Amino acid sequence: MKNDLLINQLYVSVDGQEIIKGLSLEVAPGSLHALMGANGSGKSSLAYTIMGHPRYTITNGSIYYKGQDVAALSPDKRARLGIFLAFQHPYALPGVSVKTFLKESYQAVTGIVIGVKEFQELLYAAMARLSIDSAFADRSLNEGFSGGEKKRFEMLQLILLKPSLVILDELDSGLDIDALKMVTHALLEIRNINPSMSIILITHYQKMLNYITPDFVHILSDGAIVKTGSATLALELEDKGYDGYRL
Repeated sequence: MKNDLLINQLYVSVDGQEIIKGLSLEVAPGSLHALMGANGSGKSSLAYTIMGHPRYTITNGSIYYKGQDVAALSPDKRARLGIFLAFQHPYALPGVSVKTFLKESYQAVTGIVIGVKEFQELLYAAMARLSIDSAFADRSLNEGFSGGEKKRFEMLQLILLKPSLVILDELDSGLDIDALKMVTHALLEIRNINPSMSIILITHYQKMLNYITPDFVHILSDGAIVKTGSATLALELEDKGYDGYRL
């Protein structure tokens, strides 16, 4: 089966400083990869590079998505191909309602022009699946949202947009245990709806992996993957700490 994502010997610089150094990664359809590492190890930098952030310059290596070289594509074109990045700290857009943002996103990503009533039916059905109150749709995007609400909104986007490759940048950031359980339950529900969706889950800690089990765990250090293993590697990491895996 063709990989959703194939990264080969990738080198990336920001403002002339090399931050990704010879990183290779293969992600098959339907697989879940946990990407772990200390602050500054290159986790978020890799996420931004895959999504096409203009500050991140590929100096060597390649990124192929479903067999297509995407290195020269803009972020919106990558999104239309099925790549989705959930930010660690999503932006607030005062005055832009959740339902307006989602409708415009849906049309832009899918290319489907949809009426207001038809989209609202689609939206409310998705919200019901995630146990989100319908009043949420009329709130300003991320304005005054709790950490849990911000991350549940990211999950709502996943149901509506149906991406095939999802990068979750520290989904557990700012969540208490109850919110973490709620968000991971939503993610498991979305995997049931879209089983071919592949996931790269970026996290510092084991705690999130108590609720969702990765197929692979990769440890990053200084811009490169230094060890790959099964879900048990995260437990080993908890015992040894990141110092045991530095280059």
